[in-house]
Amino acid sequence: MAAVRWTVHGERSLYESDWVRLTLVDVTVPGHGRLEHHVVRLPNEAAGTVVHDPRRGVLLLWRHRFITDTWGWEIPAGRMDPGETPVEAAARETLEETGWQVSGLSPLRTYHPTNGLSDQRFHLFLATEATQVGPPSDPGEAERIEWVPVDEVAQIARRGDMADGLSLTAILYALAFGHLDPTRS
Repeated sequence: MAAVRWTVHGERSLYESDWVRLTLVDVTVPGHGRLEHHVVRLPNEAAGTVVHDPRRGVLLLWRHRFITDTWGWEIPAGRMDPGETPVEAAARETLEETGWQVSGLSPLRTYHPTNGLSDQRFHLFLATEATQVGPPSDPGEAERIEWVPVDEVAQIARRGDMADGLSLTAILYALAFGHLDPTRS
């Protein structure tokens, strides 16, 4: 079997900001020759947390995303600050967006959501302990924050009421691998 690894010859930037960089990468694709491929480079990775309490369910945010003009349920998540570890970012984002402080975080998965177009990387965590310490410090994140029973979270995913890829991946992963027990909440 022939190798299908692409060969990179160089890269040039088309646009740069603190949030994103758009580049053209000069590559040779086996069987297709040499071409330029657009790549979105993101300087910050992101982290999110599935916060699960057996009595309450899963902590979710109901929010609007202006880019797609859609409403949906999401887990608390956001980009990592410089020098921050993924677990630190996950805990910080949860506190900022929900007002709940989490502990006992364990890694679920790290992945690249659109690796054919972007180098973006997401880190997913599960928290089984949460204490409400006050209101969210960033009230512009969500219209409401709710503990949703696990069986309802599965229905939210099934109905398509969770369109955010990071959140959907995290919830489906946690459900598929037994991290969320629908009979316990």
